[in-house]
Amino acid sequence: MTALANILVVAEHDNASIKAATLNTITAALQCGDDVHVLVAGHNAGAAAQQATRIVGISKVLHADAEHLAHALAENLAAQVLAIAANYSHIVFCATASGKNVAPRVAAKLGVGQVSDVTRVVSADTFERPIYAGNAIATVQAQDATRVLTVRSTVFDAAALADIAQAAIEVIAVADPKGTVAYVGSELAQNDRPELTAAKIIVSGGRALGSAEKFNDVLTPLADKLGAAIGASRAAVDAGYAANDLQVGQTGKIVAPQLYIAAGISGAIQHLAGMKDSKVIVAINKDPEAPIFSVADYGLEADLFVAVPELVAAI
Repeated sequence: MTALANILVVAEHDNASIKAATLNTITAALQCGDDVHVLVAGHNAGAAAQQATRIVGISKVLHADAEHLAHALAENLAAQVLAIAANYSHIVFCATASGKNVAPRVAAKLGVGQVSDVTRVVSADTFERPIYAGNAIATVQAQDATRVLTVRSTVFDAAALADIAQAAIEVIAVADPKGTVAYVGSELAQNDRPELTAAKIIVSGGRALGSAEKFNDVLTPLADKLGAAIGASRAAVDAGYAANDLQVGQTGKIVAPQLYIAAGISGAIQHLAGMKDSKVIVAINKDPEAPIFSVADYGLEADLFVAVPELVAAI
């Protein structure tokens, strides 16, 4: 391994391909330094490792392959990262559910502070991150020898994928599994729509829809016409109108699609924190004082039960 000054990005993947958030995270990592390595830890993940070699800007792909790494259990993945952590000045994760699960374990074991939800790289040791639900931006200087970061991928452009390999694969020793955990199984929600955090268009509904039936009846036709993912405010989720995995906001999923349509969402600060980086925001609400209008590019003061069907008919 080369001298300390390298940056390690812990890739998220499904053992067959690299997940999109990793490409955005690599863009942030490249702003910390020009010697970026990508760790692909999994089982039978050769295809994902090969894809990683095509990412423009990286200099090496580290491949750790073992059965206990198949499902990216936080304890086992953290152990794998810690086994090579001494070689790196920066260890960078996506600010996703997986990254937020592993990064604090790595930081705690290293005895360093973690900089979470990085939205801008000022320099190799200085970063910006949102605080107070995005109402303020903190500039943080990390003075530890190893800087552990999670990156809000929606803020950074995706690194490009070349047609041919840009970096070599180095097979590394596998860290021992943690005997305290074992993979038992997964219950995965089936969804024919785009994944919420990767969707280019999102149609979201709020508590104003009134019921789960109306939530589906009003939003589904519009989402079908636009090929969009469906999201929801926390109020709609708490009321039982939508599933938990559809929640957009500070305590849900952070999204930044090309188009975000908010129907019947008042715009609580926690919701705005999760979607205000969307490229174009359209708000439909009958309350002219609704905070959602403060971030909307286009606002329609109207009854959503009239406006949304009219919009569907016009598309």
